[in-house]
Order: sequence, then C-alpha cells, then structure tokens
Amino acid sequence: MLLLAAGPAAAHEVPGSVTVQVLVRQQDDRLRILVRTPLEAMQEMQFPVDVRGILDLEEVRASGLLTEAANRWITPNLDLFAGDAKLPAATVRAVRLSIPSDRSFTDSASALEHIRGPPLPATTQLVWKQALLDVLLETPLDAGSPRRFSIDTRFGRLGLRVLVVIRYESRDGDSRVLQLAAEPGRVRLDPNRAQAGFHFVAMGFEHILGGLDHLLFLICLVAPLRKLRQLILVVTSFTVAHSITLIASAAGLAPRALWFPALVETLIALSIVYMAFENILGIGQERRWTAAFGFGLVHGFGFSFALSESLQFAGAHLVTSLLAFNVGVELGQLLVLLLLIPLLDFVFRRLPNERLGIILISALIVHTAWHWTGERGLDLLQYRPLAPLLDPIPDGVLPWALAIAAAAFPTSQWLRRRRRAVTAPRRRAQRPPPSGVDSTRGWSRRARRCE
Repeated sequence: MLLLAAGPAAAHEVPGSVTVQVLVRQQDDRLRILVRTPLEAMQEMQFPVDVRGILDLEEVRASGLLTEAANRWITPNLDLFAGDAKLPAATVRAVRLSIPSDRSFTDSASALEHIRGPPLPATTQLVWKQALLDVLLETPLDAGSPRRFSIDTRFGRLGLRVLVVIRYESRDGDSRVLQLAAEPGRVRLDPNRAQAGFHFVAMGFEHILGGLDHLLFLICLVAPLRKLRQLILVVTSFTVAHSITLIASAAGLAPRALWFPALVETLIALSIVYMAFENILGIGQERRWTAAFGFGLVHGFGFSFALSESLQFAGAHLVTSLLAFNVGVELGQLLVLLLLIPLLDFVFRRLPNERLGIILISALIVHTAWHWTGERGLDLLQYRPLAPLLDPIPDGVLPWALAIAAAAFPTSQWLRRRRRAVTAPRRRAQRPPPSGVDSTRGWSRRARRCE
C-alpha cells in the first residue's frame, strides 16, 4: 500500500495521432503565439500521477514541468520570420493545463484570456492522457520590421500522425486558417500578390510534371499529329476545356459528393484508353480537337482536386492564385510538348513505318490505362453512387465493362470506315455515267479524281 501511494510518474510511447493548434496574433511591438498540444505528446517528460493515471495538479504546477515541456518540445520547433529575416526565439510567458472539452482556442482573444485566467482547481480529476497543454509565447518586433510573417513548424516528433492547425490574425483584424502537415517547411501567413502567384505557378508546373495520367493522355493526344495548325488547335482546345472546369470547381460549382473525385479519376483513365485506341486504329485525327475539349473538361476537375487543398496558401489573392496555378499547368504542358514532339519524331524516323511507332507507343500506354480503369473503377464502386442500378451487376465486372466501352467506340468507328471504303468503289462502278459524257475513259478518270 505504501508503494502504491507513492504516485508513479507517467511514461508513455509516441502517440498515434496528434493535433497541434497554433494562434498567431500580430501586435504593435510583438508577435504573440498561443500553442495547444496534447500533454501525452510531451515525450520523455515524467508527470506526477496516481495509480489511476490522474494528474497531481498542485505538484505539476510547483515542479515547473509544464514550462520545461514547452521549452523542450515547442519553442525549439517553432521559427518565425518577418519578411526574410528570422525573428528572435519566442519566449514562454505563460503555461497551463486544460480539460479536453475546453473551447477557448477558437480565437486569440478568448485563448489569451483563458491561459491568463485562474488554473484548474487542485481537486480536478484530470487523466494525464486527456490533458491539454496551453502555452503563451511572445517574440519582439522592431519598429521597421516588415509586417508580412512566415512560420516554420517542426512538430513531426510529437506523434506518428501530426496535424498542425494555424490561425493567423493580422493587426487589421483579418484572419485565416491553415491546416498543415507536421513539417511543411516555411509557410507565409499573409503572402502578397507576387508571392502567392509565384507559389501557385510552381505548384501547377510541378503537378503536371508529376501527374503520370495527364502526361500519358498528352502523349496519346499529340502522337499522331504532324501539322503545326492541328497541334495548336488540339492543345488550345484541351487548355480551354480544363481551364473552364478548374475555375468552376474553385468557385464551388463542382459536385461535393464523396464519390465525385473517384468518378473523375476513373474517367481520366478511360480518356487515355479511348485516345490510345484511336491512335492504334488510325481514326479521329480530323476531329481530335473535339475529343481534346471533351476530355479536357474531365481533366480540369482532376487539376482542381490538387488545387483545392492548397488554396489556403493564397491569402487574400484567391483569383490571382487560381490563374497562376493554371499558368503553371500550361507552362508544364508546353515543356512536355517541346520535349515530346522532337523525341517522337526522332523515334519514328528510326522505325520502318511511322504508323508502327504510333501503334507501339499507344499499346504500351493503353496497357497501363486499362489497369488504372479497373483499379479506379473498384474504388468508385466502394461509394456506390448508383446502388439500385449497380446491385444486379457482379462485383468487378463494371470497371472492365467501362474500359471495353471506351475501346469499343473508336473500334466501331474504324469498322464503319472500313465498310465504307470497301463498298464505295462498287457503288461508283455501278453508277451510270452522267448525261453528256460519252467517253468511258473520261468517266473513269473523273471517278478516280473524285476518289
């Protein structure tokens, strides 16, 4: 009994999921930061608890363990910048424990009042794994220092999965919320127009170069084109189309259903299958700009999914950031085309037949896109958007049926063209010569010219 009454210290493993809340408030001569973290994320800290895991609040406050935890796990992992200059390390001004139901961290004013208020009563029964650690930090500002701030958080060691939620409140009263990964690098809290534009141009450029499905579609789209006028028309049509749906989606006009992203990803895979089969069969080049426009609408939704989570970095320049992302996508496409067209021309010149090269490249691409269609179609079926209509269909059949349908349409067009090519000479041979033409030789010459 004496051993049990001694009060063991709390030692624990790395928590699985941790949410860190950071409130940044700009003052005249200082920058005020309020941080809330779960107490269990303060690893290697020994907090006095009883056998039930309940904190001894009086001993915790007297020992200074909370300030030690803040100086060990928070201040070293939080850097602030004014413009490009790094601000002095933040100083701990106040610490306290909070219960999990406390909602004071909705804004800086209520959080500051809470952290400066009276501590929890010593009789509070608070399990240490449920306790929250609130910390008030301050860093001084020079009179001539820039008023655009950046933050660099490195809270990845606090847990296996860490989410950092930052709320920035400027001196003018404007506020914005950012949801970041554990260590996102330096993030601008209030970017100007040029900073936001450059950031989103780079993001769009990286997205098009890193999106394998968009690159494969672009290869299928331009592989059989050799005339500059055709190439410009097709690329412009694709650009205009995906710009329309990208802007519409950013404006909130796209469906919000959970199954919609899975549907778009499946349609993107189907678009690659369709274009690859058109290349293999050698059809559709005269109207390729229409296919580029139709599938561009689908790919625009795909671009918007990558953009939606990043618009939080736009600050007050939402329209500029949206246009900048689109510019970045176009610059990425232009780079791909400048490298792709000479490369395809070089490869096709080394083959005995250019058509053979187009068929081989399209066959390799359609193999990958075919499997993508199956995988993404199965993901789409998990949401069951049309459950009453899809229930009679056996599992796994629908994705392959969609892929076959994407290949069947260009195949049917090719068969129709072949049938016309076979029957047209017979019809011309059976057609009587026009009135006033006596020479059979002249009629056949005219028929060959028409053909």
